[in-house]
Amino acid sequence: MIRPSPLGLFAATGVELEYMIVDADSLDVRPLSDELIRTLTGVYRSDVDRGPFTWSNELVLHVLEFKTTDPAPSLRGLATAFQAEVIEANHRLRPFAARLLPTAMHPWMDPARETRLWPHEYSPVYAAYDRIFGCAGHGWSNLQSLHLNLPFANDHEFARLHAAIRALLPLLPALAASSPIVDGRPTGWLDHRLAVYRTNSARLPSVTGQVIPEPAYSRADYERDILEPMYRDIAPCDPEGTLQDEFLNSRGAIARFGRGSIEIRVLDVAECPAADLAIAQLIVAVLRALTAERWLPLAALQRLHTGALAATLLDVARDADAAVVRDPDLLAALGRPTDRPCLARTLWQVLAQELCVLDQLDTAERAALEVILQHGCLARRILDALGGESSRARLAAVYRRLADCLAAGRSFLPTP
Repeated sequence: MIRPSPLGLFAATGVELEYMIVDADSLDVRPLSDELIRTLTGVYRSDVDRGPFTWSNELVLHVLEFKTTDPAPSLRGLATAFQAEVIEANHRLRPFAARLLPTAMHPWMDPARETRLWPHEYSPVYAAYDRIFGCAGHGWSNLQSLHLNLPFANDHEFARLHAAIRALLPLLPALAASSPIVDGRPTGWLDHRLAVYRTNSARLPSVTGQVIPEPAYSRADYERDILEPMYRDIAPCDPEGTLQDEFLNSRGAIARFGRGSIEIRVLDVAECPAADLAIAQLIVAVLRALTAERWLPLAALQRLHTGALAATLLDVARDADAAVVRDPDLLAALGRPTDRPCLARTLWQVLAQELCVLDQLDTAERAALEVILQHGCLARRILDALGGESSRARLAAVYRRLADCLAAGRSFLPTP
């Protein structure tokens, strides 16, 4: 058998979008992903291949993932095809009196009462996670995200890509934060998903680290500094070795050497595929510039301090587009003056303009990115729409509008 040649830097991108399945009337979570997949396959399966896209299960039964079956050579226009999958899923959920809901966290789900783990194929993996970490909590069962998978062909490309991703990770919530409401109230974090995600493996701190990955720039270094400590630490809790694999790594970006890619995992899912794909294309454009050393030599990029990047990530997870970026080394990495702080939203506006990203998007994606850059991340628009009120009725009204935005493929604005 001839193995295909590995994909090089930016030759393609894998995209994964996760959504909640909720009751069409109450918007409470509904554990139906297995039944939904069965409408396509006739049996309970973990995924179903639909040509360019695959529908997949996740840890819990109320979450459904859509992903590119193979990495896509171009992201432009991909939102339209993802939107067609959303429409089909909503059509198949209608007999269950259910629908899809976007955003990264359900605003009033009670994980202790409503968590239902996937019980079919691969369930031993989920059972092991539950036994070791306890998955009936917001950090495990109430999370939906956008994942980007970017390829590398060898150690040289991995080193460039990993350095670029480490630098950009702290700023991503400024674009993508969509989880300001948990347990029926604002939490003070616009990206509360990251607030809980960073602590979901607290029993074994090496699994998540500081969310920002350590500065490892070869496969050997990555295995020594990141993977092996995790496997060693979890071994007493996992004698069968069920979780001792690359997927155990819960950092904000993880190397998948078996696939030849790095998976970015800090992005909240947006209100519709057009917004997610617009965000993805802006991120890829900046990563291209970073790997090409547009603003800073690779050696300097690789020296960015993990602790400083992690501190910025927490600031941006809390305040999103309104966060003040102060780290002079990070500002230098993105070509900005180092002698004065910069708002995260301003930083993204400048980067989008400098790299001419809006000109590269299709009509729907351009409109979605303009909303984000002008009106703020989705979390901020949700809070603006709530107007300081978080009663169940008000939350339901706003999140019903969000479900409508996903169904129709349009951006969410604070006023209808």
